[in-house]
Amino acid sequence: MPVLALLDGTIADPAQPLIRVDDLGLMRGDGIFETVLVVDGKPRELGPHFDRLVCSAAMLDMPEPSRADFDRATQAVLDNWTGGSEIALKWVYTRGIEGGDGTPTGFALGLEISETVQRQRATGIAAITLDRGFDSDVAQRAPWLLLGAKTLSYAVNMAALREAARRGAEEVIFTTPDGFVLEGPTSTLIAVYGKTLRTPPATIGILPGTTQAALFRAAEREGWSVKTEPVRVSELAEADGLFFASSVRKITRLHTLDGTALPDSTAVHSELTRLYDSEY
Repeated sequence: MPVLALLDGTIADPAQPLIRVDDLGLMRGDGIFETVLVVDGKPRELGPHFDRLVCSAAMLDMPEPSRADFDRATQAVLDNWTGGSEIALKWVYTRGIEGGDGTPTGFALGLEISETVQRQRATGIAAITLDRGFDSDVAQRAPWLLLGAKTLSYAVNMAALREAARRGAEEVIFTTPDGFVLEGPTSTLIAVYGKTLRTPPATIGILPGTTQAALFRAAEREGWSVKTEPVRVSELAEADGLFFASSVRKITRLHTLDGTALPDSTAVHSELTRLYDSEY
């Protein structure tokens, strides 16, 4: 059963109406969110997630979220959770009601990790590349596009996943028309070349990955080379392994890309999972 907490710490029934129909998060997708992984009652990367929430709010010209409010709601969810050992904890923060006084709507929602995600963690996934429709320098030229903000406007991301399913795959790597890798609809891409980990930079209009950052810290500590730099689509075929990283996915390997089987990266996946887990 999901657990829903408001920012004042009040527990609400997730099966009952809560959001007004004129809330701008619903009407226009005018809001932001984060998803925090909780394992055995302990949230992972809570600070980086909140920092990213604040950054997204600033990009949307929304009032700065209160850390005390979200900490209170988070603790209420954890105190009332009776499900499994892992929780997908969603923070949601909208601009509030249309024509209102500007007071944001906010809440925290605890959810079980789906069986599909757990299976994909273990067995890997097939992905396709899809053109996202903007070049690698557009984020700096057109900040009003909100590239790099984690907004509630995820319709394009979900449409991409449906397109992947139509093509017999489960995930997507977004790319630019000028030949660079971006990210997945809900994940950060990591490419492995020997003892080097590479991921695209946030400056090209993607989210900075919290799970990716944790993995890179652990890997660098154990002697790996880690690079945040542009990755060309043409370089993906040369990698020893491709992986998606996110709070809920953790580290998930790609076994197929655009219908072609990738080199077996099971051993690399095991090592990256060990490194990631060592952070906690």
